[in-house]
Amino acid sequence: MKIWIKLLVGSLLGAVLGFLLPHESETVITAMTWLEQLALHIGRYAAVPMLFFSLVIAIYELRQDREFWPLIGRSFLLMLVGTAFIIVMGIIVTLLFTPARIPIPVEGQFETVSLYLSDMVLGLFPSNIFSALVNDGVYLLPAWFLAFFLAMGLGVDRNYSKPVLSIGDSLSRIFYHIAAFFSEILMLAIIMLAAYWAVRYHAALDAEVFGDLMLLLGIFGVILAFGIFPLFLLFLQPKINPWVTLYGSLGTALAGFFSGDINFTLPVMYRHVKENAGVRRRSNAVTISLFSIFGRAGSAMVAAVSFIVILKSYSDLGIPRTDVLAIGLRAFCISFLLAGHPGSGAFTALAVLSMGYGRGFEAGYLILRPIAFYLVAVGTFLDVMFCSFASYALGKWSGFQEDKDMRHFI
Repeated sequence: MKIWIKLLVGSLLGAVLGFLLPHESETVITAMTWLEQLALHIGRYAAVPMLFFSLVIAIYELRQDREFWPLIGRSFLLMLVGTAFIIVMGIIVTLLFTPARIPIPVEGQFETVSLYLSDMVLGLFPSNIFSALVNDGVYLLPAWFLAFFLAMGLGVDRNYSKPVLSIGDSLSRIFYHIAAFFSEILMLAIIMLAAYWAVRYHAALDAEVFGDLMLLLGIFGVILAFGIFPLFLLFLQPKINPWVTLYGSLGTALAGFFSGDINFTLPVMYRHVKENAGVRRRSNAVTISLFSIFGRAGSAMVAAVSFIVILKSYSDLGIPRTDVLAIGLRAFCISFLLAGHPGSGAFTALAVLSMGYGRGFEAGYLILRPIAFYLVAVGTFLDVMFCSFASYALGKWSGFQEDKDMRHFI
């Protein structure tokens, strides 16, 4: 059975189970919260070693062919353009089809939310270099840096590095197969994640105030991921069949939506980009890791859209164009700073937008706390689809992609 079918079946089973469970029960919520953490741990289990050893070999091979910095440049160029486009499109759609106002709660407990930028910078250079690999699998940028410096060191003297390269290549392939095994059994984790998602969705529907915003984000997210992203590939090469690439990314889409955690999707995404899209390791290891760390355009767009809805909920007056522009620019900048928040990107970005805007709106994001799971789900779904299509496009652009027969898709 293909992976996307397994994940689809697991998602449906979990959703049905979640709607049958009593969503008001504290016991159910406590149990589902624990099961969600277990499922996320299963998904992340092999992500760090697979990412690290694949990056070491990929960066080394790219540097030997003098293709590393060109690929990095193309990746960030596409990331910048794509992020700006996604955020601008989201803001325009929200201003044209503004959801109904959301009632402001009488009381709310203010909580300080931070991107923890200073801690993230310190984490790049731990006191012990091996600490970059011994972490909880949340913040992956230190592992990327270590892989880069190790690949640089391996290129100094090939006589000394040849045995290490052989070991690194073997470990890359071994951990890839370990991650592949976990992606095959991910159906069990998706059942737990989808059940908890459905429990919270049921509670959000009962509130009867978030429906318009949820509908807007859902419809626009589907149009963007299943319509606009594939059509973008036609600009790269008119002979490409973008719908084949879309079909090859369905498993990644399901994993991203129900988990809300981009690190959870990495094993599935690596397999789909390699075995379905035909992108070679030297390209996909670099592009997937870069876009999963820095290319959080979907989460930033969801945050910008949600914040505009919050502003309109507080006042009937229109939002000045300068404020709309400022919100878009802040969301654009925040999208590159969510590396430490793989499982809460959209809601963290929304909180930072609210506190940065000021003017009494510092706690405005709290009115959307009941649907934080939904904002994170849509944001992560768009993040992983952006990452998948960008990795395919960059592989094609760089000459590291080979078309695969759809019959052999996983």
